[in-house]
Amino acid sequence: MTAECEDSVIILGHGSHLSPRSSQPVRRHAERLRDRAGFDEVRTAFWKEEPSFRDVLRTVDGDKVYAVPFFMAEGYFVDEVIPRELCLPQDRVVYTEPVGTHPSMTEVIKDRAHSVYEGGSDEDVALAVVGHGTDRNPKSAESALKHVERIHENGGFAEAKALFMDEAPYIDDVAEQFGSEEVVVVPFFSSDGYHTQEDIPDDMGIVDRDEDDGYDVPATTEGKRVWYTGAVGTEPGVADVIAERAEDARGQVEGVVV
Repeated sequence: MTAECEDSVIILGHGSHLSPRSSQPVRRHAERLRDRAGFDEVRTAFWKEEPSFRDVLRTVDGDKVYAVPFFMAEGYFVDEVIPRELCLPQDRVVYTEPVGTHPSMTEVIKDRAHSVYEGGSDEDVALAVVGHGTDRNPKSAESALKHVERIHENGGFAEAKALFMDEAPYIDDVAEQFGSEEVVVVPFFSSDGYHTQEDIPDDMGIVDRDEDDGYDVPATTEGKRVWYTGAVGTEPGVADVIAERAEDARGQVEGVVV
């Protein structure tokens, strides 16, 4: 371990053996963090790619390591898999809450919606935040529901609801869920993969897709104009949320409120 490296950040993503897109947001956010001052070292690690969760700590130089899960909700991976693979607890490692549960992600969701929607005002548009959801673990839906609650409190959209793939209310009922004619759909996922590129569009009835440019928007489904954004985790502002997670953890270690 080098004396010059005091603080390291590891961004922990799922990755994929099949889709290189899965790890791209993690790597891009890591580059954004490296370009700013604040931490001596920024690394990435994955469940399905290299370097693995299990091996990454051997390669990290920091005296203190802030491990940030790049997941949108608590659940099996955040609560069980990552702690097991990192052999937590360790005095050297501070394990943060996942990126997706941070309150700042509410604004990132709104930024993601604005990145695709053109024309009109937010007051005329409904917002659907689409999570995975599962009846096996209520934590899977909690994060998306909390962000939608904040959006309701702060205003800005005619309607806002959390919809899900694997629990009610379901995304395939998107047209029935809103009275507004314009609906922006933001997948609350870390990266663009099979769920965001195939499952969710198919469930909504969006079929016109260009391999390079994504889906044509707006698409019309059951009388609604649907603006589909792709995964919220690809939004550049997520790098700021990752930094906040690590900085908050460092502040707690140092006894400083960040």
